[in-house]
Amino acid sequence: MDIGTLVFQIFWMIMIFSVFLPLLRSGSVRNARLMTIREIEKKRNSRVITLIHRQESFSFFGLQMRRFIDIEDSEEVLRAIKMTPDDMPIDFIIHTPGGLVLAAEQIARALKKHKSKVTVFVPHYAMSGGTLIALAADEIVMDGNAVLGPLDPQIGQYPAVSILKVLEMKDTNEIDDQTLILADVSRKAVEQMKRFVKDLLTEKMGETKAGELAEKLCSGVWTHDYPITVEEARELGLPINTEMPEEIYALMDLYKQTEQRRPSVQYVPASYRDRKNS
Repeated sequence: MDIGTLVFQIFWMIMIFSVFLPLLRSGSVRNARLMTIREIEKKRNSRVITLIHRQESFSFFGLQMRRFIDIEDSEEVLRAIKMTPDDMPIDFIIHTPGGLVLAAEQIARALKKHKSKVTVFVPHYAMSGGTLIALAADEIVMDGNAVLGPLDPQIGQYPAVSILKVLEMKDTNEIDDQTLILADVSRKAVEQMKRFVKDLLTEKMGETKAGELAEKLCSGVWTHDYPITVEEARELGLPINTEMPEEIYALMDLYKQTEQRRPSVQYVPASYRDRKNS
């Protein structure tokens, strides 16, 4: 065998290995996730459902995409809830920047209808649609540094409440037709969201308080990316618990960000909580 043929064969072996290695690694991580989920279910005697969005890599080109709540997510969650007995609690682990309102509302409505206790775990953040889903829970368990977010609707690239402000600042005759149409859609979107949030919360905190909270979350009091801390969430009247099970953190460790780029954060991956002062 000449050198050229040997080099050619080695090249193709490397190519084949580089294609299948990510698949093998992905399968291993997937199995580890399922095992951890099963451990949580056995310990808590519950159905565990996760909705975790990270920046993912796909194809061998290493391209990246952001994940958000979409219809496929709601289809899978609704299927999981349907497969859960009425007398079995649901533990819903969520980590998301938000996403499609329709999908988030479907998930929230299905969780609210579940007859047994629903607990939503927020280890880091559940913004926008993620917060909407959390509101459907009987209990929200957050890490002490985790955050929720406002629920003001977004129309395209603009907040709906900001579009409505244009009508207050200008005479209608000075506003173009497209902006007027956007304003009409914005008004409907804000009212629909307020009504949905109020319906989610009325049974837990009464009609008056539910209406007040819906108004605050949906009417643009904050910017859409404003972080609502544990302390603020409690002040709003939400049932917040900060006793996050260690198993939830262990599960999140299996959803690490893609390693296609140099990591920005590094540390020794060991707990020093029980370390004695020397």
